[in-house]
Amino acid sequence: MSMLRIHPLPAFEDNYIWVLRQEGVDACVVVDPGDETPVIDYLQARGLALAAILITHGHGDHTGGVRELKRQWPTAVVCGPGGEPVPVVERTVAEGNEIDMAPLEGACRVMEVPGHTRGHLAYRLGDALFCGDTLFAGGCGRVFSGTHEQLSDSLRRIAALPPQTLVYCAHEYTLANLGFARWVEPDNPAIRVRQKAEEEKRQQGLPTVPSSLALELETNPFLRTGEAAVIAAAEKWAGRSLQGHREVFRALREWKDRDYD
Repeated sequence: MSMLRIHPLPAFEDNYIWVLRQEGVDACVVVDPGDETPVIDYLQARGLALAAILITHGHGDHTGGVRELKRQWPTAVVCGPGGEPVPVVERTVAEGNEIDMAPLEGACRVMEVPGHTRGHLAYRLGDALFCGDTLFAGGCGRVFSGTHEQLSDSLRRIAALPPQTLVYCAHEYTLANLGFARWVEPDNPAIRVRQKAEEEKRQQGLPTVPSSLALELETNPFLRTGEAAVIAAAEKWAGRSLQGHREVFRALREWKDRDYD
């Protein structure tokens, strides 16, 4: 089996578009092309064709390049969620569907992870998870057309995946997210270690993603809603007792929305 290569294409101020290609194969798949220009430049420079486009949700910074990419590569198949404003979706996919990833090896499994938007999807290919704006390195997405309860449940589903899962999120928000994580758990040494390591990457112009799910479980407060220190911090901010993961999650998300972002 040849090696799968996953390459980040920076877009806008802080987006990542993911390009998936099998070593030795002259076609590829892209995830969430909000801007067509970096994709076109990357593919043309390497003589690659575009076989498929995977969309996680309908926000424009994830879908804005779809029409032009389809114009240039009309045989590329666009897969995405139903009920979201995604242009040119040719295959609507949902929980448990498997997508034949030819020319890549293997199949991609679809997960429904609503919350950021009500129709948000994630895609699993081997140990790689392309989760759009649901889970970020050190944080999670805001709640738009979904609900806090949905996003809490979606993050708990992701947290149950194998710890070696690599999290390919769609934004470079890591340092800001870890700053908030330090507010929540100032005595968590894993957060301090990670913050230093991620700062060094950014100083070298390197992306901080992907991260591992194991690392997220140690340092991301939105995946740690059952930890005593996180519960205590959320309750102190909320000024009341909180019951269960959903209530703790809502307090954390509202805390970050109001006082940090």
